[in-house]
Amino acid sequence: MTDPAADRDRESRKDEWTVLESEVEYETGWYTGGYDLVEQPDGSTKRYYWAELPSAAVVVATTGDEVVFVEQYRPAIREHCLELPAGIVEDGESYTTAGARELREETGFDPAGVSLLASFWCATGVLRHRRGIVFAEGLEPVAPALDDNEFLTVRTLPAGEALEAARERPANDATIEGLLLADEAGLL
Repeated sequence: MTDPAADRDRESRKDEWTVLESEVEYETGWYTGGYDLVEQPDGSTKRYYWAELPSAAVVVATTGDEVVFVEQYRPAIREHCLELPAGIVEDGESYTTAGARELREETGFDPAGVSLLASFWCATGVLRHRRGIVFAEGLEPVAPALDDNEFLTVRTLPAGEALEAARERPANDATIEGLLLADEAGLL
């Protein structure tokens, strides 16, 4: 239920933050980075730096009583990670369509059913990036189609052990979020 007064208050506070300038400082094939020069409510100005990434789908996929994971090396943190399958939402795709495609490509499982558990902004202090958590079930084996930079090992773990395993170092936000949301929905 929405509160019209709260919505008006949020909208009026938004007007107190005027973007005076928006600069892109670098672009890569993966993300864009820059800053907004903003007039703050007290009249002072400040640069707020950001990185903009495409939306991503994270997939909580189950094969009966097990959860599907991928293990992969993450060069940004220089560690091997146990993660839920995930990937970029391509133009024209929904989170569920992207999630099913990424699951097929990365794990070789084609889901009979997918549903969106939640979508939200991530790391709002620095990122312009949305994430959708997708639940997939009724998995049938198909041939995976890995990207040229994906070197993955597919693993399954009992649902009762999945969250504990995901919390082990190096834990990552997307995997923990996905498992917590699926568990809260009674899907694990």
